[in-house]
Amino acid sequence: MVSFKYWDECVDHEDLEAMWNRPAVKKEWTDVGETQGQKVHLSRDPDGQPYLTQTEMRAVAEIVTSRHFDTHIEPEMICAIAELESNRQPLAMQCDKKTKVTTIGIMQISPTTVEWLVRECQISLYKVEEDLDILYRPFVNVYFGATYLKWLSNFENKVRTEEYIIRAYKGGTKKATHKSTLPYWKRYLSVKETFTPRYRKHSDGPAITQVLTSTTAPVSLDSEDGCLYWDTRVSPDDMNQMWNHPEICNEWNKANKKRGQVLFTLDDERKPCLTRLELKAVAEIIVSRYFSAKGIKPPVLCALAEMVSMRYVDGIEGRIGLMGIDYSTAFRLYTELEFRDYPVGYVEDLTKPFVSVYFGAAYFTWLSTYEGSQRNMQFIIPAYISGPESVNPEETCPHWSKFEQALTMYDIRERNGGRCTVM
Repeated sequence: MVSFKYWDECVDHEDLEAMWNRPAVKKEWTDVGETQGQKVHLSRDPDGQPYLTQTEMRAVAEIVTSRHFDTHIEPEMICAIAELESNRQPLAMQCDKKTKVTTIGIMQISPTTVEWLVRECQISLYKVEEDLDILYRPFVNVYFGATYLKWLSNFENKVRTEEYIIRAYKGGTKKATHKSTLPYWKRYLSVKETFTPRYRKHSDGPAITQVLTSTTAPVSLDSEDGCLYWDTRVSPDDMNQMWNHPEICNEWNKANKKRGQVLFTLDDERKPCLTRLELKAVAEIIVSRYFSAKGIKPPVLCALAEMVSMRYVDGIEGRIGLMGIDYSTAFRLYTELEFRDYPVGYVEDLTKPFVSVYFGAAYFTWLSTYEGSQRNMQFIIPAYISGPESVNPEETCPHWSKFEQALTMYDIRERNGGRCTVM
């Protein structure tokens, strides 16, 4: 039985070095405590299965395609197929009940297809005939998936379209134009946008690629001008809650926004963010639905979001999402403390506004009774921002005045003898 706990167990030294040399990967790994020269943990989903983050998946795809396929295969094509086929899980395995064909790995490629490719393309790079289990390794699996894509791109000595290639990858060359593979092609186009780099156009020159180096998911190109729709990051039920919120309905109607076509606000650098009214609405919905008995007030969550993310959807400076919750904390809240109203299977889930605010509220709730003691706000705020272990009760919280200032931006504010009462 193949199993991987660390990257070091499923890649060779050269590939691991290549990953560390990718700025986005290095930042993502160091942000979660990984150290170069030591074993690097694979991320795990709620079921304990290892998976690659989008940042890692893009890096593997770019390394493999640049080494072996020049410009013939787009990394985004690899990434999108991996997302559809396996959710980026290197140990994924499926067996088709009708055809009895087993597919494995990130690209869900059949060992039979790999053995045929080795013979057909005279591949000697990987000795799969000696050990088929190496197909579970990300770089090996992506290499053979890309090899198959390249072969399909010139099937029967004809230059094939991207649509033909993708549909043939799913259903074989005989079903490349069959209606059964059309839904897969449509899903592929949607997923591929998630991995497409953003471009910033200048009037005096060509488009320049903006390198994504954050730990969050790349921004989706959900419209022609690169804007991001709310519906790509929010469930239909939560979007209905937003439209049913009187202030939001009024604001969006005044801006002529239509259901299914609500764009996030963009700052000067075209980074998506929430207006204060939108953030307040999300916080009010989350608190009323899941934390009404916990004593949390929505303005508190809003003020924390102002401090840790400046209301950016993807977060800032290594903090993920609106509430700046790191994945390991959210995953522990989900698995061990049973805050399970929203799934958090991947880092990218925390870039969804409702998910981020939910786990921000859950973390706040946990901190309020840290180590079995009822905690006051002077403990909770610095603990939320810097971790409970770093709080010194003898010292004045350097974040407190900033928190009070941020709180004034959200109207609802009660005073009790000059002190701010928020719980």
